[in-house]
Amino acid sequence: MTESPSSPATAEPQASYVKLAMRNMVKKRGTSLKHFFLSTVGLLALLVGLAYLTR
Repeated sequence: MTESPSSPATAEPQASYVKLAMRNMVKKRGTSLKHFFLSTVGLLALLVGLAYLTR
């Protein structure tokens, strides 16, 4: 019986953490986009480099 009340209690902080993360992403839109594009370019460079080395 103690697990029923604790299950929603554990789900509540996770939901609020996701909500805070989304709010932070919206607030820092430029930084998030810059990091996203840098990650994309880095991953593409890694894949192209590996394809070149293993051809």
